[in-house]
Amino acid sequence: MADGSNELMFEVLKWLQNNQFNMQETLTEVKNELRAIRGHMVATQTDVANLYSGQAKIELRLERIDKRLELTDAHA
Repeated sequence: MADGSNELMFEVLKWLQNNQFNMQETLTEVKNELRAIRGHMVATQTDVANLYSGQAKIELRLERIDKRLELTDAHA
C-alpha cells in the first residue's frame, strides 16, 4: 500500500509542479501586457502634454496679436 500512496503522491506533486509552471507563464504574459499598456499610457500622456503646450503657445500668440491690433477689451 505504501508504494501506491507514494505513486499517488508523486503524481500529485507532478501535477502541482505543472500547474505552477503554467501559472508562471501566464503571469509573465500578464506582466508583458501591463508593460505594453504602461508604455501606451506614457505615450498618451506625452501627446496630451504636447497638445496643451501647443495650445498655450497659440493663446500667447493670439494675445500678442490682439494687443498689437488693439483688439483687447477695455473692460478686461
